Amino acid sequence: MTAAATSSARFLIVGPQGSGKGTQGVLVAEAFGVPQVATGDIFRANVAGGTELGKRVQAIIEAGDLVPDELTSELVRDRLSQPDAASGFLLDGYPRNRGQVADLDDFLAARGEQLDAVLELEVPRDESISRLRHRAIEQGRTDDTEEVIANRLAIYERETAPILDLYRPRGLVVRIDGVGSLDEVTSRIFEALASRGLVPRHPGAAA
Repeated sequence: MTAAATSSARFLIVGPQGSGKGTQGVLVAEAFGVPQVATGDIFRANVAGGTELGKRVQAIIEAGDLVPDELTSELVRDRLSQPDAASGFLLDGYPRNRGQVADLDDFLAARGEQLDAVLELEVPRDESISRLRHRAIEQGRTDDTEEVIANRLAIYERETAPILDLYRPRGLVVRIDGVGSLDEVTSRIFEALASRGLVPRHPGAAA
């Protein structure tokens, strides 16, 4: 007898740059039949579509400023309100800090929903730096120096990693060893989710 597929799948994937969370996020989203919702994609889609939110984002970016939490949360709420996210989603890059966690909590509570799991990809700092330097060389990104990469990781460690302390008491954090081949890490993720009764709707996508 096979386990029944999960009726809802609301996930957050968290990990430092170079942890592979973008790639793994796509695989998890496909297997569970939900959209991967990444803030960068939302920003680009709204700017390209000329939406009112997109115009506000474009003006901020062109001024060289960071998109504030309030606007970021507004854009994410708009995305999660679309039909394809009705039965679930995988968030990547949001929430990035404690304020955004509170915004997401309020949004989901108002809909009578909650996260099913927070996937934490654990990768040592040296490994993250090595992977990012390798990727920068492959892509010819000479501006991605080790100093720049280390600074990005420091921002993650200072602002984003602490949100896990908010989710751990809720029993939502699933810790995954992110070191290994793509397939090895993917298998660990699905095994960990299955142990919590979270079974893909499209198992073939997780193979």
